[in-house]
Amino acid sequence: MYLLGIDIGSSSVKASILNGETGEIAGSSFFPKREMTIVASQSGWAEQQPELWWENLKLAILEAQSLAKISGHDIIGIGISYQMHGLVTVDKDQNVLRPSIIWCDSRATEIGNKAFREIGNEACLNSLLNSPGNFTASKLKWVKENEPSVYEKIDKIMLPGDYIAMRLTGDIRTTASGLSEGMFWDFRKNMVSDLVLDYYGFRNELIPELVESFGIQGHVTAKIAGELGLKPGIPVTYRAGDQPNNALSLNVLNPGEIAATAGTSGVVYGVSGEVKYDPQSRVNTFAHVNHSAEANRLGVLLCINGTGILNSWMNKNIGNQSYSYEQMNDLAANIPTGSEGVSILPFGNGAERVLGNRNIGAQICGVDFNRHSQGHLFRAAQEGIVFSFKYGMDILKGIGIEAKVIRAGRANMFLSPVFRETLANISGVTIELYNTDGAAGAARGAGVGMGYYASFAEAFSGLKKLEIIEPDPSQYDQINQAYETWEHNLTKFIGV
Repeated sequence: MYLLGIDIGSSSVKASILNGETGEIAGSSFFPKREMTIVASQSGWAEQQPELWWENLKLAILEAQSLAKISGHDIIGIGISYQMHGLVTVDKDQNVLRPSIIWCDSRATEIGNKAFREIGNEACLNSLLNSPGNFTASKLKWVKENEPSVYEKIDKIMLPGDYIAMRLTGDIRTTASGLSEGMFWDFRKNMVSDLVLDYYGFRNELIPELVESFGIQGHVTAKIAGELGLKPGIPVTYRAGDQPNNALSLNVLNPGEIAATAGTSGVVYGVSGEVKYDPQSRVNTFAHVNHSAEANRLGVLLCINGTGILNSWMNKNIGNQSYSYEQMNDLAANIPTGSEGVSILPFGNGAERVLGNRNIGAQICGVDFNRHSQGHLFRAAQEGIVFSFKYGMDILKGIGIEAKVIRAGRANMFLSPVFRETLANISGVTIELYNTDGAAGAARGAGVGMGYYASFAEAFSGLKKLEIIEPDPSQYDQINQAYETWEHNLTKFIGV
């Protein structure tokens, strides 16, 4: 039997078909083949048409079936992963009322900051575990204030994954994990936050029916099944935001386990068994996919905006696009640990939450024109990214998340030996690399949600560990000295 995993990103939409017995991907596809359009009609805005996700998803599902050489009637369950924090609004007939305000749209930042001040820092952190920030609730408040005619027509609000589930099943539902990422969930009361609804003046009826992350969440309608070559009535049995789902795809479910990604931006996502938060809200706490009132499983998310984008900038502007990334990695590997005094702060992709929402820009420090080369800059860039991870992981440690193992997909920055070895050495933690992604994780989640797999252990029995990177004690002194230099440079720009 086969399981369908869907991953709704902002660049593309991916569908993967997992052989439930072997754990192997039978077929996988993504659309569009070039990046999806993000509309930014004003500075700081970012919108997408939900219909665009749907049309590309249909193409991806049909191509994945063709590549897998199976009948869609062999698919028994569907799981959905999606870009977090987006806002989708529909009327009573399930018509989309306006483009989705997606995760990287910052128009509601000041709305969230004002709410944090007026509700009270302590009240927000005790209840939401975060500042209201630029999350979904604040985006909805922006619509209420600036587009009242649209707001009056809203019957239900959704996250991007909720919208895709609606298109498949006709049912509008959401999860506690999803509501927590939108700042609609009260962790102390274990219910929808009346604190947020009351402050922003939202009707409770705007919130969809609540379902579990794992379990029957609806069934594919006959009409949609016909369009996609699927069997009518296939259940949707799992949904989660992309970072909780990435952690699931790596079998990161228990306290002390950490999932990491290092694409354009970088994320360290640690699981905690205690309801805790960062008093400065530099990292965000959400309900993990296996969180429940009986057993706390909270995902604490550290995001570094300037990660792979720094490496890309180095390729274009320092390497003049004359090197492949593999060649850049080779040049970096020929430079000693610490880059012989060159230190780079990788914060050139906007305000960084980990720095208290400061935008300090990227900084290149310590260059000596007589002895430093491209290789020094390539290595310092990768070390700087790792050091920003270390800086954030120390914040995680301060709220009780002590890393035991870091798991990641072997992709993006984790393809670089310098990057992954530096991370292992500065953290003192073993890194495990796997061949998996969000769509594959969503497919496994679907198998758990419908009971095809009796346990998480069974669901991940087919997950293959590709590589293990152990910390090298002989490098500890050099790497910690380099980190101290990096951190000293950082304090000069953030003033602490």
